Amino acid sequence: MGERASGVAWHHGMSARQRLLRFLALGSTLLALTAMALFFMLPFAWMVFGSLKSLRETFSVPPRFLPEIWLWSNYPRALTYVPFLRYLRNSLILCTGNILGTLFSCTVVAYSLSRIRWIGKGPLFAVVLASMMLPGQVTMIPIFITFRRLGWVGTFAPLIVPSFFGSAYYIFLVRQFFLTIPEPLLDAARIDGAGELRIYWQMMLPLSLPVLSTVTLFTFLGTWNDFLGPLIYLTKEDLWTIAIGLRGFQSAHSWAWELLMAAAVVFSLPSMLLYLGLQRTFVAGIVTTGLR
Repeated sequence: MGERASGVAWHHGMSARQRLLRFLALGSTLLALTAMALFFMLPFAWMVFGSLKSLRETFSVPPRFLPEIWLWSNYPRALTYVPFLRYLRNSLILCTGNILGTLFSCTVVAYSLSRIRWIGKGPLFAVVLASMMLPGQVTMIPIFITFRRLGWVGTFAPLIVPSFFGSAYYIFLVRQFFLTIPEPLLDAARIDGAGELRIYWQMMLPLSLPVLSTVTLFTFLGTWNDFLGPLIYLTKEDLWTIAIGLRGFQSAHSWAWELLMAAAVVFSLPSMLLYLGLQRTFVAGIVTTGLR
């Protein structure tokens, strides 16, 4: 209350000229951010309006931003031209499996590295961080040979199982957030007889929703937009993801730009809706991670 009262008193203590300058500074900042947001939204808006045009309007010269006739029928045509709903189902299966595996493995390891004392914890954490500097192209061939010997090529297993073995970046991210939780809170739980597993499940995870939502969003986006992994391991068309399906549609029907834009809009919607739904906790996770 004292800080709020002092802030109000400081605001009333400003002269009219100072308040005007502050208002102009805030207004110019807001105007610049709005202009930047509109600039970055322009390609997406062009794609949305292009998905509602006819093929003739798509290639019209000079180009028109808004369609003359709004063809909403492009969306059902695009989704039935190729089995996009099947590709969508496959992508959601991979996203769900990777999110569950990443959340389980990374939180367990991060809790061990942040709150449990054991010999060799520091050097092992350094090795985990060092693994982030190893390019994926270096391990691509050995991993493929391993999965081929296991008979997993042509299934979802190579794209889901590795997530249950942790990710160095997400382990680091969750560990840094766990370090912000007060240690006396965990000590009080230990005094009451709670074991480490109970503290992890009933205390750490409920208190870590911001960073968990951040990991969920990043994992979803990485899996949803992944093209190389499904291209290597999914040899059957029935298992293709929507990223592979879009590329196949573009190769086979490169002339149908309005249908391709409609399919691309549908491809972008899940990521946008997930980000909007987790925006508040996502920002909180980014802000508080690393603070101690």
